[in-house]
Amino acid sequence: MIEKTLKVEGMTCQHCVQTVSEAVGKMAGIQKVEVNLEQKLVNVEFDESKSTIDAISSRIADAGFEIVED
Repeated sequence: MIEKTLKVEGMTCQHCVQTVSEAVGKMAGIQKVEVNLEQKLVNVEFDESKSTIDAISSRIADAGFEIVED
C-alpha cells in the first residue's frame, strides 16, 4: 500500500468532500480516502498494482476540482 496526500483546490463544502470521497473511493485498489476541507487536502491509501496517483488525480479533476502541484 502507498499513502499520498494531494492538495485540491475548489472544495468549498461538505458536498465537495462527499463528491471527492465517492469518486476516489469507487476506484480499484483504494483502501482509504480522507478529505480535509479546511486544509484542502485529500489523503489516499491505495494498492499501486491496481491504481496510480495519476489516475486518482484525474478522477478528482473529472469531478471538477483542481490538483495543485507542490
